[in-house]
Amino acid sequence: MRNRIVVCGGRWLALAALLSAGLNGALAQVASGSAGASGAAENGTTAEVAFYSPVLAKSMSYIVYLPAGYDLTSQTRYPVLYLLHGRGGSMKEWLKIKPDLDQMISARQIPPVIAILPDAPSSNRAGYYIDSRFTGAGKLPPGERVETAFTTDLISHVDTRYRTLAGRTGRVLAGFSMGGYGAMRFALAHSDLFRAAIILSPAVYHPLPAPDSSTREFGAFGNGSLIFDENIYAQNNYPATLPLFEAQGLPLVMFIAAGDDEGLATNPAEASHEIDYEAHTLYNKIRRVKNISSQFRVVNGGHNWDTWQPTFIEGARYIFK
Repeated sequence: MRNRIVVCGGRWLALAALLSAGLNGALAQVASGSAGASGAAENGTTAEVAFYSPVLAKSMSYIVYLPAGYDLTSQTRYPVLYLLHGRGGSMKEWLKIKPDLDQMISARQIPPVIAILPDAPSSNRAGYYIDSRFTGAGKLPPGERVETAFTTDLISHVDTRYRTLAGRTGRVLAGFSMGGYGAMRFALAHSDLFRAAIILSPAVYHPLPAPDSSTREFGAFGNGSLIFDENIYAQNNYPATLPLFEAQGLPLVMFIAAGDDEGLATNPAEASHEIDYEAHTLYNKIRRVKNISSQFRVVNGGHNWDTWQPTFIEGARYIFK
């Protein structure tokens, strides 16, 4: 199938308000860390890190990407990009885009950034980045307070350990599949913490997931021993989150993308729950929300890196513009 790209307008007045509120000034602090605009990309470094999370009462792990030159400076502070992986995956999946970060930073298409690739092993790696009320059933382990752990313990740890721009104007999110759901949820429910999100092939279903959706299988949206609770799913979904976002009154930038070959629903009657359909529905809803600047893309690709890699690159350029 030929590549097709759908370009939809955003709310540039809201983006202008974001810039005038201080984003340009914040990013100016990282300018001295930029690599040359020509020549080969300078390579950042990665390392695996673990720390204790009081919320989870156990260790949390992540991979940190530090841009070239980070260890050579003493005062420069950097924005932070949080990269959320999909269901069943691990923090190592996002290492796929390390060369792209190196290249975009070297070409000055984005500022030098610290990237945090957190591991999300809760509920057999299907925690959906929310605070689960599931207490376990059969072989399924109990859910955990993933959302609170990420938005408190992880952010606090990162801001303490690294030279970050510690504030919402210095934090952005990206996620694919289940991680796309997480990036969407964190951006809307915690707009005081994040200023932008790249949402790729999001596992977001409205009003409820299809009956055969794996979203229902792992207990993330459970309640007690009930594996899936429709009310809890609805409480965490974006229509319920938008009033909270609007009440905050803060500007947000969103880049949403999906592939045109992401798979067909088993039951044709559930076609509205296919990823490209749901992603467009999400975009159609949020583009009407005050203070959200948004873009939407459909590219030739499936539920894989053929879709996520090029759209991450475009999304990163867009949200840092």
